[in-house]
Amino acid sequence: MTPFVAEFLGTMLLILMGGGVVANVCLSKTKGHGAGWMAITTAWALGVFIGVVVAGPYSGAHLNPAVSIGLAIGGTFPWCDVFQYIIAQMLGAALGALLVWLVYKDHFEATDDPDTMLGVFCTSPAIKNPAINFLTEAVGTFALMFVVFYITGGELSLKDSNSTLPIGLGSVGALPVAFTVWVIGLSLGGPTGYAINPARDLAPRCMHAFLPIKGKGGSQWGYAWIPVLGPIAGAAVAAMLYYIL
Repeated sequence: MTPFVAEFLGTMLLILMGGGVVANVCLSKTKGHGAGWMAITTAWALGVFIGVVVAGPYSGAHLNPAVSIGLAIGGTFPWCDVFQYIIAQMLGAALGALLVWLVYKDHFEATDDPDTMLGVFCTSPAIKNPAINFLTEAVGTFALMFVVFYITGGELSLKDSNSTLPIGLGSVGALPVAFTVWVIGLSLGGPTGYAINPARDLAPRCMHAFLPIKGKGGSQWGYAWIPVLGPIAGAAVAAMLYYIL
């Protein structure tokens, strides 16, 4: 499997599980309707786990443009590979969002609230305050990236001398990363819904805009820059601090 395909499939699985749990909890007439925040944060964390297990041996399992950019800033991932990783992550996230819509299509049609429908695809703030919302996304992604550096020893993209495969997150590293995402969601997810991943938010938001969802409302493009630039800023700070320390 090539790194591009690994990032594509890993991110697709992440969004399929993460968007799927939001649909199950929030859309009308589902079996999991009303299951709550614990169900959502747990499934997102386990979605990270399975995405990392699939992609880890082949790409290092970034699954997140902020991670790829942070690693490049830190000097352990080549800048020339960042673009192809981000494209793979965006396409994978778009496919994951499309599959969630197909699986829950009847439940979208049974749901009247446009904001609930949008929430299946992307994040929005509980209280709109751009500065604080940006800070929240940056801090959450900082925590993710900083911990990931210590889980992997900063070697998410270095080459094994006996292999062409990247060293980094495989099945062993997947569980602590999943726990990290879980605690970020439980602790810091309330204000913005913790995108902490530009591909997780932007690609599904695009799918929300393009898909023929009855009564869907707008895609809140005025907010969309925050879950893109906030995570990138947080990852950059984490990378610089890790390598200073």
